[in-house]
Amino acid sequence: MAFEESYLATDGQDQKAVAGEMMRLNIGLLAVGLLAVGIARAEVCITQSQMTAADRDALVAAARGLAEKVQANDVSGLRAATVAEYAKDFGGIGELVGTTAAHVKGGLPKVEQVYLLDGTQLKRGADGAAPDAQFFCSLNKSVAEADFLIPGLAPGRYGFAIVDVRDGSSPWRMSFLLRQDQGQWAMAGFYPKPLTAAGHDGLWYWTQARTMTSQKEHWNAWLYYQQAESLLKPTNFVQSTHLDKLKAEEAAAAPPALSDGVSAEAPLVVKGPDGVEYHFTGLGVDDSLAKEKIDVIAHLKVEQLGDATAARKRNTDAMVALLAAYPEMRKPFHGVWIFAEVPGQNPFVTEQAMSEIH
Repeated sequence: MAFEESYLATDGQDQKAVAGEMMRLNIGLLAVGLLAVGIARAEVCITQSQMTAADRDALVAAARGLAEKVQANDVSGLRAATVAEYAKDFGGIGELVGTTAAHVKGGLPKVEQVYLLDGTQLKRGADGAAPDAQFFCSLNKSVAEADFLIPGLAPGRYGFAIVDVRDGSSPWRMSFLLRQDQGQWAMAGFYPKPLTAAGHDGLWYWTQARTMTSQKEHWNAWLYYQQAESLLKPTNFVQSTHLDKLKAEEAAAAPPALSDGVSAEAPLVVKGPDGVEYHFTGLGVDDSLAKEKIDVIAHLKVEQLGDATAARKRNTDAMVALLAAYPEMRKPFHGVWIFAEVPGQNPFVTEQAMSEIH
């Protein structure tokens, strides 16, 4: 199936353009791994349209079987279907399975896409260490590609599958990295995530971000681009042509105050009505409260946490200062989370709705 290229549009064209991006994202933003340095060569990637029917059917069946085990909260069954080196310590994955099962229970798992990653020619180092692997997947014979960049990958034949459950309690996605052991596909990685936030999908947030950019609401746009990216990429370790486009738009929409980014080394400094300065080391979005709108998350650098009463007041004052400096945030967000942080200590965290921040 072929898809037309679409570019950034304006006015009535905007929704259509983003829809085109989303369609290609569903086909192409299916990569897993971490960016690694010193990768000597690219391994072989085979997209599902290029696979043999036997390979495609086997990957689809394995992914569906794993998804059904997650739905049933069958931790022991899933562990038995996991490659040996990862099955040894399954506690963290078991907890993740339980959380995910609550979201996908009762839905129909649909395997949206599979990839075959042939790393059989990988060579271990002299010390026996697994090498870094890189897979470039050309999409629909176009210049677009999805890249799997996986450090420390043992030689072998791998697969990557995306399974969506859209008719459960909430739309959810389960991505699986698989490895072929003794002719059978076994789980080598599990990456579940929601497909919506505050009732909207990544396409909606991308469209809204573009609209906000055109309306000069740069803070709102920059944060909505973050939410769009979080929903659209199948794992936290993705690299692709189309996500690069989204990231480029996000960078172009960033407010001038973020020209150097926002980090511990380059904090966003906001002065409150009383002249007190607040140093924010990170800004993001959150949907953990499942409200009608997503929240803003702000990480605040402090010298000491202090007692609970003083810490709570400081967090509230920081919220007031942030919204006084950038009042546009009041409209598209439900509220603000402040994480007051001192190195080596647990943060002091508070949340308030916009209507409570004065």
